[in-house]
Amino acid sequence: MTEAFIRKKPGMASVKDMPLLQDGPPPGGFAPVRYTRRIPTKGPSAVAIFLTALGAFSYGLYEVGKGNKIRRGTQRREVHCSDGHSTSPASRRR
Repeated sequence: MTEAFIRKKPGMASVKDMPLLQDGPPPGGFAPVRYTRRIPTKGPSAVAIFLTALGAFSYGLYEVGKGNKIRRGTQRREVHCSDGHSTSPASRRR
């Protein structure tokens, strides 16, 4: 299609002489654009993660405390003499 056919003017015309043809929004406007982030709620909540970590931490401290009690118990049973030999508390009483 030629310019003369579209603008309904014969031959070349100045841009200023041409009628203004401008696109506009459709009647009723454009549809709204969704721009918000919609992150799906997959997986455990923050509270569940926190409670799980707290439980694992507490269990670890419990195991460390249990190991410390065992270690302290064995240290009490072994008494070192001045010559470097270890003796048990039963042999010391004699």
